[in-house]
Parts: sequence; structure tokens; C-alpha cells
Amino acid sequence: MDEVSAGVPPETGSAGPDGGRGGLRRFLRRMASSKAELEAEELQKTTGDEGATPITACGARKRHCVAGTLRTVTLRPRGGAPALEAELYDGTDVINLVWLGRRRIAGIDPGRRLRAEGLVSLQDGRKVMFNPRYELRGGS
Repeated sequence: MDEVSAGVPPETGSAGPDGGRGGLRRFLRRMASSKAELEAEELQKTTGDEGATPITACGARKRHCVAGTLRTVTLRPRGGAPALEAELYDGTDVINLVWLGRRRIAGIDPGRRLRAEGLVSLQDGRKVMFNPRYELRGGS
């Protein structure tokens, strides 16, 4: 049975590679996705736009540039000296940024967008970057 005899106009379902329903599919996917999934997707897009490596692809003992949003910022002493730790999330994974000897850095606050560059290492199975170079981005 062809489309005309089925009562369906010929142009319906024939526009574009996805049958003209791409907008509807995107809308339904956005409605079914959680807020966290949508935020992660948006972060991944902006990370790529900034020329940064996705955190999930960062290998240990290699220099990388990462970008994302700071989730938490805490003061944790390391070896008796102060250390400012920030958890950076880019939608794919998390990396801890640690500034040794610092109690506070202006602009390093939860919710802030940040681009950081440095040597990635693993500590207790977690990715860590010590004393990274950083650039504050728009945000919070």
C-alpha cells in the first residue's frame, strides 16, 4: 500500500534523513532525560568548543587541558600545609584540581566554569592535577 492510498500525504515522513521527525525525537529525548543528563550533555558540548580534552580521555602522567564546571571547593591540609581542592566536572568524568599551599583563590568557587592545564596523575584511582594553570570562564 503506498502512502497516498493509506491516507498519508506523500511529503510526510520523507523530509530529511530522519524522516522529518528529528525535532520531535529531540524534544521527546529531552523530556525523558534527567536534568543531570542534560547538563552533562551541555558541558560536553562546551568543553569541545574550548578545545579541551574530555576528562574521561585524560591519561595519567600526561599533560592535558580540561574544562568544565567546579562542583566543590574545599580546604584540605596535605602534609601539614594548606591545600585548596576543587572538583572539576565536564560531563564525562571528574578530576580533582589541587593548589598546594593555598587557602583561597579568588574566583575559584562552586558553579564556576574553568579551564585548567597541567599534568594528570592518579591518586587512589582518581584523576588529580596539582597546581594547574587555570583560566576562569563565564559562570556563577
